[in-house]
Amino acid sequence: MVVIGGGVNGTGLARDAAMRGLSVVLVEKRDFAAGSSGANSGMIHGGLRYLLFDRTVAYASSLDSGYIQRIAPHLLFRIPFLFPLAWRNKEGRRNVGQHIYDYLTGVYVGAYDPYARLKNGKRHNHLTPREALEIEPGLSPELHGALTFDDYGIDPFRLCALNARSAAAHGARLSTYTQVTSFLRGEGGRVEGVKLEDLHTGGTREVRAKVVVNAAGPWAPRVAALAGVKLKLRPGKGVHLTLDRRLSNYAIACYAIDGRQVFVMPHESTTIIGTTDDDYYGDPDDIPITRDEISYLLEGVARAFPKVREARVLRAWAGVRNTMYKWGVNEDALSREHLFIDHARDGADGLYSLVGGKLASFRLQAEEATDVLVRRLGRRERCRTHEVPLPGGERLCDSDALAASSGLPPYSVARLAYRHGAEAEKIVAIARDEPALAAPVCACEGTIGAELVFSIREEHARHLVDLRRRCRLAMGPCQGTRCIAAAAAILARERRLNAEETHAEIRSLLDERWKGNRIVGTGDGLAQAELSRGSFFTTGRLPAGALPGSASR
Repeated sequence: MVVIGGGVNGTGLARDAAMRGLSVVLVEKRDFAAGSSGANSGMIHGGLRYLLFDRTVAYASSLDSGYIQRIAPHLLFRIPFLFPLAWRNKEGRRNVGQHIYDYLTGVYVGAYDPYARLKNGKRHNHLTPREALEIEPGLSPELHGALTFDDYGIDPFRLCALNARSAAAHGARLSTYTQVTSFLRGEGGRVEGVKLEDLHTGGTREVRAKVVVNAAGPWAPRVAALAGVKLKLRPGKGVHLTLDRRLSNYAIACYAIDGRQVFVMPHESTTIIGTTDDDYYGDPDDIPITRDEISYLLEGVARAFPKVREARVLRAWAGVRNTMYKWGVNEDALSREHLFIDHARDGADGLYSLVGGKLASFRLQAEEATDVLVRRLGRRERCRTHEVPLPGGERLCDSDALAASSGLPPYSVARLAYRHGAEAEKIVAIARDEPALAAPVCACEGTIGAELVFSIREEHARHLVDLRRRCRLAMGPCQGTRCIAAAAAILARERRLNAEETHAEIRSLLDERWKGNRIVGTGDGLAQAELSRGSFFTTGRLPAGALPGSASR
């Protein structure tokens, strides 16, 4: 089978199918999680907000969260949420309506407790104003109290890369930076494979398959159109902001001016704010972000958490949800359910599309789709993706003991243990063999050279922008000012790049960073961004012309 799309649906499906003994080719036109799967809130969450109108999604995502904790115990981290209750008015009182609202909110969150148990979460608690402010002093002193509930954070880039690596370990062939240009058709229009173009070399090849699965997310309608199939989605645009520091160890649920819920969430060394939800009719490869969207998010958070105004917005980023089509409902009310569509009904037998769904329930979505495919192909193997660990998830790493035995700083090893699990030992071994690679390359994130080398050798990282996803290179406050050149030297050595190709890699990552920096650039932040770019194009003498080589794509 051929799987089109290297997001969480595509990599999850490729892993499940390969583990059941199918011969799999996974095709992605960029890098794993380079689209929607890498542009979410970074949470494997159970969907508290779906409990009222989509209980199936709430249940499935909570259940799958528990399974994902089993197969990648190192990669998930608990995020306790605070849900502020209604604020007092100017006289310090609250009306009857606010009391009723608070009561109903408590009942609602309490109804979520059984779902929380599925993902090893704690039951909710009601906090007094004093207790809430003791836990998080940055909250508005006008609040009347708060409720607590649990969710889990994850690095979605690593999740997709680990799924892909697991698929490859079970025999799948991975083809990144490869685009489907057409379908191979047989008798009666049956889909019998794909024609591919290598976006680096321009070379083409054909891959024949008994089934082809379109898991291209918001690009799925374009892929289906290559087979003459009309696939209708209702894409939703979501904008997030990244702040330059971790403001709290708690996530805060807030409300924007239109009543939509938004979150401010701790994520590694930064804070994420998100998200918007608007219909999107544009190109998923080029998603514009407006200053109004940034103000909308900041205003909603600042009302509950004024401290957010003290931080600098590092960047804004956007993704497109591949939500299923429905007319006449608000974007926020669109179902997060998924569909596995057999396009035999459209005259394209052999072609399927996996659309919709959530990051939190990707494994279950892949299981249901693979169940259909193995029946079609006459196989009987059962799903084992909830039992077999992802790479590094076989056991938890004792970071203290590893730091003591390796001589590396405890912080660096603890970070490796979180991001790579048991495979942190392999990275430490690289640093031990070549001590120069033990030094931090990205000081903001604590990324050491050995981690970059490991990702290039073992994790299919081909470009600097791929290392940004795998290792959080250039994700911190300096946005790559101090680390891109050093990382490029490591990449050039590992991939034997010449000077022109290395310059193209640097320029490509700088341009990727600038996409998120430019719309939030004001005052000192804008000056720093200009200084950063100037250091590469003046002191660093980086050529300022057109991008040469493969990285220009």
